[in-house]
Amino acid sequence: MSSPDVALVLGTRPEIVKLAGVARLLGPQARIVWSGQHWDPALTTTFFAQYGLPRPHHLLTGVGGEPRGRQIGRMVSALSDHLTACPPAAVVVQGDTNTAAAGALAAHCAGIPVVHVEAGLRSFDPDMPEEANRRLIAPLADLHCAPTATAAAHLLREGIEPDRVVITGNTVVEATLETLPGEAEARRIVADHAVTPGGYVLATVHRPENTDDAARLAQILDQLAALDLPVLLPLHPRTRAAVEAFGLRGPVARLRRIEPLDHAGFLALARHCRLLVSDSGGVQEECTVLKRPLVVVRNSTERPEAVRAGFARLARPGHELGRALRELLADEAAADRLAGLPSPYGTGQASAEIVAAVRGRFLTSERPAAPLPGLDAAPAVAAAERSAVTAERSVVAPAVAAERRRTPPAASHRTAIPSDTCSTTK
Repeated sequence: MSSPDVALVLGTRPEIVKLAGVARLLGPQARIVWSGQHWDPALTTTFFAQYGLPRPHHLLTGVGGEPRGRQIGRMVSALSDHLTACPPAAVVVQGDTNTAAAGALAAHCAGIPVVHVEAGLRSFDPDMPEEANRRLIAPLADLHCAPTATAAAHLLREGIEPDRVVITGNTVVEATLETLPGEAEARRIVADHAVTPGGYVLATVHRPENTDDAARLAQILDQLAALDLPVLLPLHPRTRAAVEAFGLRGPVARLRRIEPLDHAGFLALARHCRLLVSDSGGVQEECTVLKRPLVVVRNSTERPEAVRAGFARLARPGHELGRALRELLADEAAADRLAGLPSPYGTGQASAEIVAAVRGRFLTSERPAAPLPGLDAAPAVAAAERSAVTAERSVVAPAVAAERRRTPPAASHRTAIPSDTCSTTK
């Protein structure tokens, strides 16, 4: 028999950040299950405490550092055992990580309802492991918490029933606002890195499409080093391994390499930088709250809302990236212009919306007299987004095809870099 709690299956830093508000609002009804996809012990101690979370109620072992297929397989097996032995009322998964895919599959196999937070994101790029994870979760989910109308429209176009889709906004908004240090503390953090507000670039690089390709990574590092402003670069473990494997210490030495930052420290530096450069999905969302311009160094993005709203610009390494960096740094009015734009990811109520939907559907003891609210006016949402989605696909698909032609899968300069995850934090 199901217990009156909800299992939140998480295993990476972004999942902690984005589900912390949901867990806090659920209170004792939240059962935290930690997959260990990111296996740093500090995550389940200081990082959990930083976000007001208790230690996980159940922990998996032997997952971190495994190749993707083996990692997902081990998580599905272990999660299936736990969920079968002690079934919750529902299982919540977040985003597009291996943990989210495994959690959704294990819950579905155990006959437990699946709630997908940040549902409906699509890059239309089949080479992205995260895209495969997102598309695996979609048909398994019983409740899709879509962050935007665009994401909801993707789900409707794929045949998901409208009453299973709720537009909630993205929990990144409240997470960013709650974690961002106060102005005095933020400026102290900036000063500690020997830079001045508005006088530096903050860059992060960690995605396999950038780190597993020697020529591509070298281009990114060279183009960052050519900028007139100092570039702060916190090195992700995957990137550090790639730099060593490809002999790129020289380009990195021309940048201001800094130690990996906690979330608050990163947000403080991001809030006061002149320009963000990143391949992170989370940074694409956070820049809309921090009101800072961002160059997204990727072939495609599943977050076109930030681009359409004017906060972000998509650019591949090479001519596109160089031009984007020059043009955005030359735009002295960018900060003032972005300051007046609302975030397309909501106003900071996403966690409350998600918890209300979960409680209404899976934690009620009686069937409601009226249908529970799903996606209102689904045809109107789909129609409003159809042209944007079509335009997005028409741009992304040819770009991805061109990239494949330039870089065959068997190219000799590609090297597998050990990694703890397919979907990582900044």
